[in-house]
Amino acid sequence: MSSTPLIRIRGLKKAFGEKVVLDGVDLDIEAGTSLVIIGGSGSGKSVLIKCLLGLIPFDAGEIEVGGVALSGLRGRQREAVRARFGMLFQNAALFDSLPVWENVAFGLLARHQISRREAREAAIGVLAQVGLAADVADLYPAELSGGMQKRVGLARAIAARPDILCFDEPTTGLDPIMGAIIDGLIVDCVKRLGSTAIAITHDMASAQRIGDRAAMLYKGRIIWEGAAADLLNSGNPIVDQFTHGRREGPIQMDVRR
Repeated sequence: MSSTPLIRIRGLKKAFGEKVVLDGVDLDIEAGTSLVIIGGSGSGKSVLIKCLLGLIPFDAGEIEVGGVALSGLRGRQREAVRARFGMLFQNAALFDSLPVWENVAFGLLARHQISRREAREAAIGVLAQVGLAADVADLYPAELSGGMQKRVGLARAIAARPDILCFDEPTTGLDPIMGAIIDGLIVDCVKRLGSTAIAITHDMASAQRIGDRAAMLYKGRIIWEGAAADLLNSGNPIVDQFTHGRREGPIQMDVRR
């Protein structure tokens, strides 16, 4: 591993009005590793990813990608950093009005990197990498099952061969077998591209299948980091309560009766 992390986050803060979501996040992500970030609903996992992708501005702190600080980037420099990322959104987030192949090739077409004929051919090739036949290319998202939509979302994420891949709850809404299939495809794609991967999830089985490393976000900060294989035996009482789904412990949730 390089002595300098590919992604370096320091003191990251983000609030929405009086609601503080990120309250000083510090995190290093080494090149070529797969990191899973766990945490309860509303803990800020998706907000952290969106700050990293530049989809929302952060209030304080800094994010560096390859030694480049995101806060100072504008125009083409910012787009160059964004082009390094591929994203599989929760529930796939496909464009309903576009056929599958245009969804997959959307980034390539938007950047005018390829003709429409070449884009369709490239999309069919990427769909094959996630186990989908060529005839799927001309279908629309509404014609696909949930598992197929996830595969198309994954194909779109890897189409431009990014060196950083982000996954937002990749197994949400899938049965355990399809979840394991999607996780396997993610691992295969990450290895094939040699990418760095960041996944956020509630699914502990998925976290251990995808991740080399793991971190837990709690009350706006990273409170534990370690090997993903140690998630169920972390020695941290907060992590242990969360990963084992125990009602009793340091995490107290407000429940209306």
